[in-house]
Amino acid sequence: MSDALALTIRVAVIAVSLWVATLIVPGIGVSAAGTGAQVGTLIGVALIFGLVNAVLKPLIKVVGCPLYILTLGLVGLVVNALLFLLVGLIADGVNLPFAVDGFWAAFLGAIVVAVVGFVLHVAIPDRYDQR
Repeated sequence: MSDALALTIRVAVIAVSLWVATLIVPGIGVSAAGTGAQVGTLIGVALIFGLVNAVLKPLIKVVGCPLYILTLGLVGLVVNALLFLLVGLIADGVNLPFAVDGFWAAFLGAIVVAVVGFVLHVAIPDRYDQR
């Protein structure tokens, strides 16, 4: 599988996970007018989500390593929620109609995106899988 196809699959999985989060979690929503605009918004937010997770999450894990150890990894839930909230703020900053209304919506949204993303990655083979 080519790198471009693998990246496209990853963005699509994140976009679908975000869409499921908008359906399940109150306080997370896409306010775009039509279906095409909503899909475009979700793809844009998925790109932001991937970029934020690729750049900031490893740095936060290294700096916050003692907290991860002290809390047996539970601080990771808070970090994921704050990163999800940051994605909502960045999306708002670039005028994407995607909203995350507060910490608890971000907390639940991050959990939903993680679970749905995991299930989809198991169902859809990645380039590193030997299936």
